[in-house]
Amino acid sequence: MTRFAPLLAMLPLFAVPASGQALAGHNAKAPVDVEADRIEVQDRADRAVFSGNVRVNQGGLRLSAARLTVAYANGGGGIDIERLDASGGVTVTSASESASGEYAIYDLPRRIITVVGGVTLIKGGNRISGGRLVIDLNSGRAVVDGSSVGAASGVEGQTGGRVTGRFTVKQGE
Repeated sequence: MTRFAPLLAMLPLFAVPASGQALAGHNAKAPVDVEADRIEVQDRADRAVFSGNVRVNQGGLRLSAARLTVAYANGGGGIDIERLDASGGVTVTSASESASGEYAIYDLPRRIITVVGGVTLIKGGNRISGGRLVIDLNSGRAVVDGSSVGAASGVEGQTGGRVTGRFTVKQGE
């Protein structure tokens, strides 16, 4: 299991806040706690699959899903994480924000997080819903659209192709 310690250390990078800016202050070197009912390491396929009540905690970020697949490459004396795929009621929370959807993909080399399938973002009293959320961690830009991902993936947007939102308005005294 010690061979996979670097793999486990990268799992919390999957954190998806309600805006791309929230990850800027996240301590990616904080200790990582991972819980799952089962782990299966598929070394020949260069992946590990966590299943059953998956929970990842690092610092103030928490991820929960039914299943998490970690794709990695063996090279240079270590493991390079390439992609994290979470499925089954994915929820990511921080102290002030949460994001949820049916599926989430984190492309580590490109630093792009995509959440699809009935996406909901919540921060305080503000809520945005759509079919897909894309966060570019390089620029801090987050985009929500109402589009369906397509029949090939089996994921359809649940907002009728539209983005909806409710925003709180500061009340005057």
